[in-house]
Amino acid sequence: MTSVEEPARPGERVRDAARTKAEILDVATQEFARAGYDGARVDEIAARTRTTKRMIYYYFGGKQQLFTAVLERAYGVLRNAERRLDVEHLDPVAAIRRLAELIFDHHERHPDFVRLVSIENIHGARHIAASETLGRTGSPAVDAIRRSLAAGQESGLFTAGADAVDLHAMISSFCCFRVANRHTYGALLGRDLMAPAQREHYRTMLGDMVIAYLTAERTTG
Repeated sequence: MTSVEEPARPGERVRDAARTKAEILDVATQEFARAGYDGARVDEIAARTRTTKRMIYYYFGGKQQLFTAVLERAYGVLRNAERRLDVEHLDPVAAIRRLAELIFDHHERHPDFVRLVSIENIHGARHIAASETLGRTGSPAVDAIRRSLAAGQESGLFTAGADAVDLHAMISSFCCFRVANRHTYGALLGRDLMAPAQREHYRTMLGDMVIAYLTAERTTG
C-alpha cells in the first residue's frame, strides 16, 4: 500500500511562509551588509536559502522592496527594544545614562544594523523615505529622551537648551563610530574600539560625555 502525503493545512502553510520569509530576511541582511545594496545579488540570497529567486520576488516584489523589508525589520528590532526599556521611575540623569547604554548595547550586538544604516545613507535614505512602516514608527528613544530632558531641566539638574534629537544624534554617533570604524581605527591608531576589556570604559565614557553636555553652562552669541 502506497502512503499518500497529506497536503499542508492552512495554518501550516502560513507558518511555512513566515519561516521562509524570515530565513530570506536573515540571509538578505547579511548579504546587503556585506556587499552593499548595489553589490548584493538576489541570486546569491536565493542560493543560501531554501527557496528560489522567483519565490523571493513573490514574497517581496524585487531587490528594492527586499532591502526595504530588511531595513524595516532592523529598525523594528531597535524600536521594540526602546519600547521595552522603562526609565520613567529613574531620575533624569540615570534615565539618560540608561537610554545611552541601550543604544550602545544595541549597536554593539547588531553590527549589521550599523552597516545597513551607512548603506542607506549612501543612497539618500530613499528606501526609508518610501517605507510607510518606518514613517509610522517614530523613535521611542527620542520620546523618552525628550521626557527625561524636560524633567531634568525642570528640576535644575540640566541646563536649558538641549534638544532631544540632537542628544540622540550625539549618542548614536559615538555608538556607530565605534562599530563602523573599528578596523580603520585599529589600523591607523592601534586601538581596538570593540575590545572586550575596554567595553565598560567606552560605555561609561558615553554616559559621562552626555551628562557633561547636559550639565554644562551654555555660552551665548
